Amino acid sequence: MVSLGYGHDSMTPTRILLIRHGQSEWNASGRWQGWADPPLTSLGRRQANAAAARIGSVDAVFASDLVRAAETAAIISESIGVGPVIVEARLRERDVGAWTGLTHVEIDAGWPGMLAVRPLQPPDGESREQVMDRVLDGLDAVAAAYPGGEVLVIAHGGVIRNLERHLGVEPASLPNLGGVHLTVHEDRLVMGERLLLLDPNDHITTTPHQL
Repeated sequence: MVSLGYGHDSMTPTRILLIRHGQSEWNASGRWQGWADPPLTSLGRRQANAAAARIGSVDAVFASDLVRAAETAAIISESIGVGPVIVEARLRERDVGAWTGLTHVEIDAGWPGMLAVRPLQPPDGESREQVMDRVLDGLDAVAAAYPGGEVLVIAHGGVIRNLERHLGVEPASLPNLGGVHLTVHEDRLVMGERLLLLDPNDHITTTPHQL
């Protein structure tokens, strides 16, 4: 439970389904993305299509402004007939600074040992505190736009994992099209258990390295 900073008039909680985007081209090649903007792979687009069948009823679809999230949201939006997608830039991935576009091997070669340091701090990138300041503002804006509503938000693995840490949960790896339920009631944010919108028995699931 955490204060979002503004508060809402509605006494009915807003429920947010916060989901990681489908596989991107840099997910597939093992490169750290941050604010870079690679598109989905063909598999990522198939994942988004498959996930749409498990969304259920929502009042709105939001997405980060980065194309891998926006494209995932657009595919789902078209499939479920809810749109247009509303862009919320504050829900974009963590800026990884000098590590943008690099693989784990390349990062470890250039900055020996830094990947093992906690909290992780990419050179010239955002701190966890900076990420959470803007993400909480973004979630507050989503809840304020649809008080008492059911909302789908397509964002990023780093956003979800840093939110979990902020709430006192040390996160495990998060697959593409995995995520969490959030409930926003006045100035309180409550996180539910994780879920995966893909059935691994029927669809290829991918779990890229992440912040």
